Amino acid sequence: MGKSQETFGKKEKEKKKLKKRQDKEQKKEERKASSVKGQDVEEMFAYVDEYGNITSTPPDPKRKKVVKQEDIQIGISRQEDIDPADSLRKGTVTYFNTSKGYGFIKDHESQDSVFVHQNAIEGTIKENDKVTFEVERGPKGLNAVNVKVY
Repeated sequence: MGKSQETFGKKEKEKKKLKKRQDKEQKKEERKASSVKGQDVEEMFAYVDEYGNITSTPPDPKRKKVVKQEDIQIGISRQEDIDPADSLRKGTVTYFNTSKGYGFIKDHESQDSVFVHQNAIEGTIKENDKVTFEVERGPKGLNAVNVKVY
C-alpha cells in the first residue's frame, strides 16, 4: 500500500479555504438582511432635537419655536457702531515713533489704547502730549484720526 497523496498541510489549507468561503457567504447574507435598500424614505430620516441630539422620532409641531433670521449669529458677534457724538475724544500719547510713523494714544474715558498713524495727525506730536482725536474702526481695531494737540 502506498502513502496517501493528501498530506496534513494540504488538508489544513483546504479547511481554511472552506472556512473563509463560509464566513464570506455568512457576511454576505447578513448584509442582505440588514440592507437599507428597499426601505421606505421615512425610515431613513434622522431628526435633530432641541439639544442637538440625533433621533429617529420627528419633532412635535406644537413645540415649534419661531426664530428670526436676524437673531441667528454665525461666527463672532458684530461690534456696535460708534456714535458720532462720542467720536471726539481726549487722550495722552503713550508711545510715538517718529522714524516709523506710528504710535498709541491712551483714551482718557475708556483707558483703551488706540493706534495712530502719522498720516492721521494734524501737526506734530510726541510722547506725553495731550491730544484730541476721533476714532475710526479699522481692520485690526480702533484707529485715531484727526489728531490735534490741545
